[in-house]
Amino acid sequence: MSSRLINGFLLAMLAAFAPSVALAQAEPNAAERLKSQGSQTDRASVEKRLESVGTLLEKSSGARQVESSGNPAAAEKRAKAQEVYKQAGEAFKAGDYAKTSKLLGEASGLMFEAVRMSDKDKVAGDKAKTDYNARLESVKALLAAQKRITTEKPGAKGAADSARSIEKLMQDAEKQAAANNYVDARATLDKAYLVAKGSIGSMREGDTLVRTLTFASKEEEYHYELDRNDTHQMLIKVLLEDKRSAETDKMVKGFVDKATHLRTQAESTASKGDYVGGIKLLEDSTAELVKAIRGAGIYIPG
Repeated sequence: MSSRLINGFLLAMLAAFAPSVALAQAEPNAAERLKSQGSQTDRASVEKRLESVGTLLEKSSGARQVESSGNPAAAEKRAKAQEVYKQAGEAFKAGDYAKTSKLLGEASGLMFEAVRMSDKDKVAGDKAKTDYNARLESVKALLAAQKRITTEKPGAKGAADSARSIEKLMQDAEKQAAANNYVDARATLDKAYLVAKGSIGSMREGDTLVRTLTFASKEEEYHYELDRNDTHQMLIKVLLEDKRSAETDKMVKGFVDKATHLRTQAESTASKGDYVGGIKLLEDSTAELVKAIRGAGIYIPG
């Protein structure tokens, strides 16, 4: 091939590639263009999420709930979320979109925890109401049983007074519940429950109930008396807590100390297999507790 032909071929090749060379000089290469386009897409997406999380932390119903709940732990959790969100904003300004996304996820998680924590009061309130209603049904059932036994055995001295005390406590509890104070209402019903239980247990003694309660063995009867003694000890604690005075405390202590001594003797006697003796000692112990309660001005049968 002659030199003229070779030169002509080279000129033709240069002419064919000239536009591409010029384009390469004027624009970034394809990889750079894709990287640039991807960065812009990431920025727009992360920026939109930044706005969304900001709304969650500051203007959402969850944010209002945390603020109005007055729950310090929830407020602290939200403050942490706000701090992480601030860090996310700084990462965004620096163009670190991966870090921004990670921090936004953390901020959202902290905020959702804050919202859940702020709702614990509502959960606790619902549980208190449920507990109150359950205890109310128990007290109603015991009161009905107490009245039925009183009717069947009219010789149950003081049973009518006990019934009135129970009803008065139930009325107080209902007033507290009407004011949405279910915690105190439940505590009041607990007192009514114990009065009813103590009244029914006391009416078992002597000929009042004519021993209609039957037991499979003396050991079973002993455990029944243990429970009745426990009930009266609880009555001492909850019924006399608002009737404290030096004189009352001294009087109650005398009866309680004697009751405790008799209870210890009963347990020792029963541990040797003498349940009959244990039962008698427990009945004497419970009688001392009844005296303490009556001495404080609260009449229960026994």
